[in-house]
This record gives sequence, C-alpha cells and structure tokens, in this order.
Amino acid sequence: MAKDTQFVNQIADIETDFPRWYTDVVLKTKLVDYGPVKGTMVIRPYGYAIWENIQRELDARFKATGHQNAYFPLLIPYSFMTREAEHVEGFAPEVAVVTVGGGEELAEPLVIRPTSETIIGEMYSKWLQSYRDLPILINQWANVVRWEKTTRPFLRTSEFLWQEGHTVHATEEEAMEETMKMLGVYKEFAETCLAIPVFTGRKTEKEKFAGAVATFGMEAMMHDGKSLQAGTSHYLGQNFSKAFDIQFLDKDGTHKYGYTTSWGVSTRLIGALIMAHGDARGLIIPPVVAPVQTVLIPIAAKKEGVLEGVADLKAKLTAAGIRAESDLSENSPGWKFNEWEMKGVPLRIELGPRDLEAGKFVLVRRDTHEKIEAPLDNAAETVKNLLSDIQANLLALARKRKEERVVTANSVDELLAGVEGGNFVKAGWCGCRECEDAIKEKTAASARVIVEGESAETCVCCGKKAKHVVLFARAY
Repeated sequence: MAKDTQFVNQIADIETDFPRWYTDVVLKTKLVDYGPVKGTMVIRPYGYAIWENIQRELDARFKATGHQNAYFPLLIPYSFMTREAEHVEGFAPEVAVVTVGGGEELAEPLVIRPTSETIIGEMYSKWLQSYRDLPILINQWANVVRWEKTTRPFLRTSEFLWQEGHTVHATEEEAMEETMKMLGVYKEFAETCLAIPVFTGRKTEKEKFAGAVATFGMEAMMHDGKSLQAGTSHYLGQNFSKAFDIQFLDKDGTHKYGYTTSWGVSTRLIGALIMAHGDARGLIIPPVVAPVQTVLIPIAAKKEGVLEGVADLKAKLTAAGIRAESDLSENSPGWKFNEWEMKGVPLRIELGPRDLEAGKFVLVRRDTHEKIEAPLDNAAETVKNLLSDIQANLLALARKRKEERVVTANSVDELLAGVEGGNFVKAGWCGCRECEDAIKEKTAASARVIVEGESAETCVCCGKKAKHVVLFARAY
C-alpha cells in the first residue's frame, strides 16, 4: 500500500533522516513517551508488551541454566561505591545521589542503583560460608538510574529497565565458563527471538565495564550501519570479592575469595529491533516478541456475518496460542492497514463477505507485503507457518546486511571511508590506548569487539605490529 495517508506521512524518511524516523516511530506507534523529568521515558502498554515478551523468553533461558530470580534494594550506601576504585571512578559521572530522607539530612548519602555489583556483593559476603554454597547463580529484573547527558528513548535514558545476573564461583575457570555461557545465551536469544544476528567478542580495556577483569560484548548492526551494544557479560575476577569480602571455606580447610561475574541486557533491545528491522512504513516486529502477531480487519463490516466471522476466526487463532487482535473501530480499512503496518504487526488478516462465502481469508505479510489467500479450514496452521516464515526471513535479511556491510581497512583513511559508508570495519590494532583514542578522534568510530581467530600484519593507526583484529564502528 502506498504511503499516502497523513498518518503515515508523519514519519520522517528512513533513508534521509534515520534519527528523526526513529523518534517519529517510537512516539507515533505509542511505544513510549517522554517523562516529565528530562531524560526519562514512559513505556506505554504497546512498548511494555514487547518488554514482557523479551522478559518471558530470557527468563526461561536463565532458569534453564540454573539461575534464580531475586530482588535487591534500589538505594545503595555511597560508601559501597567507593570500595572498588575502578568501579566508582567509572560510574561517578552518572550517579544520582539522595542526601535528604524524611525531611532530614541523611547521615550517609545514598546512591540510586546505577548497577548492583556493590550491594549484591555485600549480601553475598553474608550468605557465602562454604564451598557447598557455590555456585551462587542469581538474576534480578529491575530499574536503574544513570544520569545521562544525551538521551533517546530506549537507546539511552536516565532510567531504564534491565536484568542483571550476578554469580559467584569457586574457581576462575568456572567464572569464565559462566561469563561465556551467558554471552552465548544472549546471542542465541538475539538471533532466535529478535531476529538480529550479532557480533560477539572481548571488549578493549577502554571499553570494558568499570571494575571488570574482562568484558565481552554483543554488537548489533542497525539499518544505518551503526552499532548498538545489545548486551554485555563481565568476568569480574576477585575484584569485588576482595572489596566486599566474599570468601568461602574450601575443601582444604582454607578461606578463599570467590570469583564473580555479572551480565545484563536492557530495554535497549527494543531500540535494537526497531532500528534493525523497521522500514519506510514504520515498525516491523519479529513475531516471537510481537505484542500482536496478527490483526484482523473486517471488510464491509456492516454486511451480514462479517463481524461474526472475524470473531470466530480470532477465537480459533487465540485458542491456538496466537496473539491476535481485531480492529473493530469505525476507521476505514485503508486507515487501519496503514496504522497496523506502522505498528509493525507481522501479519494482517482481511475478512469480508466474499471471503466468507468462498470459505477463505486474505493474509498480508508485513515483511514482504505479499498478499496470500488461504482456506479458513486450516487458518491457525496457516498463520503459524507464516509467522515462522516471517521470523526466519527477518533474520535472513539482517544476516545479509551483516555480511555485506563489513569491510577491511589498512589505514585510518580507509577506516573513515568504511564507517562513513555505513559499514563495520575490521582493522589491525597494536593494543595501544593512544591508537584507539586517535582512531576515535579521526573517524568517530570506536572499538566494538576484538575479533577472535583473525590476524593482521600492522596497526591501522601507527603501522606497528598488530596484536589484534578489531571491529570498529560508529555506535549509539
């Protein structure tokens, strides 16, 4: 359908003004609205339904790998933040501090949770006694506050929702296994549920989490060729164990510090799926996480039997486990088509008197706009198969972009040309922080992940021997 109504024309052009397109889409599809405090967002029901589906899928994976959910306080004593020097230095610019409570000055300022390593470390030091208590595998679904200067809904806000896993292990090997296992869980989820293929790998020292020994990231390529950090998994070693006295009595009768990890993803994933799959007409939501998987539009609704036919079909689809909605509003069918296309519903069903008479219904795919006629007798099976096809096609399209838009550079000028062309760029790097900073200054591209299993002769910046191949990109 042509983009010919005022409703759809309110979206900026995706190719010429991608940032404005993004803002238009998230507001006009009622995923989110701006909160009254600068930098905050209100996640509206349609947007929160996506988050609920993300939660459901991830939570099942966490529990399948032996993790349990718990909840820790939002307010953290300021002194906790100062126990791990690198951690406090890394988060200091983003921390919000409470100094007054109940109308009185607090004896100690309280930090509003920017992340929970410190308070969880304090509790683990109380709970952990013996090697028999290990491993501790806990996840928390919560909100966090980071006082960001530049914000954009879902991508970077002063308050957002996330999950954060925090584990303790007896050995370094077990903790590293956990770190990599959870990175793998995130990667499988991103590809299976969000239909987003990702790059994974170790972060540079500059890009790692404050207080970690090593950080491993999951980077997703967006429509405009920029990268979005979609998740991280951190090996913390004994840094927080020593800061918070997380010790256990081992089998040999000696006390030892545990090895800890933390890992998390956030509502930023909603921004990822918007920017990875959307098009000129608006959202395209992968069926696995779509709040509405199919919408039923009655054609000639006032004709006898049409509304009854729509209700009957919706009931059958719902009974089959399909998230189906009917649009029975008084708006015209054309307006409804445009609205639900903008909202990214994977599959549209049209049902009118002629369809009912012929015992069929019409389906329109959001990803390809293909129109299909099918018999009503096997409606649920037909819809399920099409939803599966749409999910697979979105992943295939994203994989194609991911494969086609990675180039190699042998100089900073080539790297600059690569990122300006909307690509990720592989380049040799000597491991020097000065070179990493120089590349960022000259190209506005940062080191996203170190590429394992590949080598380069020289550093793209200084020309000295390269230690790593790094994936560089401009990032959100």
